[in-house]
Amino acid sequence: MGRGRAKAKQTKVARDLKYRTHETDFGALAQELHGGSGSPPPPNEDPVVDDDDGVDTAERE
Repeated sequence: MGRGRAKAKQTKVARDLKYRTHETDFGALAQELHGGSGSPPPPNEDPVVDDDDGVDTAERE
């Protein structure tokens, strides 16, 4: 009992997905899937940190 609203909402969403017309931009999808230019780096990579202060390591000694 008490599942009527949840089931009705699921049915409504399913119908909406089934009958709604989708305007898919396949060019943008292909670019995203193939890693097109200008895409941000993956979130699991650490950003590159440049610790070089312009001084050669041989000069420091």
